[in-house]
Amino acid sequence: QVQLVESGGGLVQPGGSLRLSCAASENVGSFNAMGWYRQAPGKQRELVAVITSGGSTNYADSVKGRFTISRDNAKNTVYLQMNNLKPEDTAVYYCNARNYDYTFRVYDYWGQGTQVTVSS
Repeated sequence: QVQLVESGGGLVQPGGSLRLSCAASENVGSFNAMGWYRQAPGKQRELVAVITSGGSTNYADSVKGRFTISRDNAKNTVYLQMNNLKPEDTAVYYCNARNYDYTFRVYDYWGQGTQVTVSS
């Protein structure tokens, strides 16, 4: 069973930075994709950033230019560097690992989430 453990959340003032980490029980480069999602109170979970096994990245429009996703295969860890944080970035952030089989069936694995609060 794949285990994902997030860390690095907390309270930060607007304009500040945080780096989230997601430690995986398996080689992060072995998954078809790994990503960060977030869910604010009363809202649906949304994709924030994703990195594929080939290293391609994609970001939600709301975070482009401010957030960067990366991974360290040697440490089995995926990171989300968040700069210029805004109050609307406040949410629980979840790490996701995704695989597809030969029928394109999706296998999703989730961490427990880490709270990010942006407030003065």
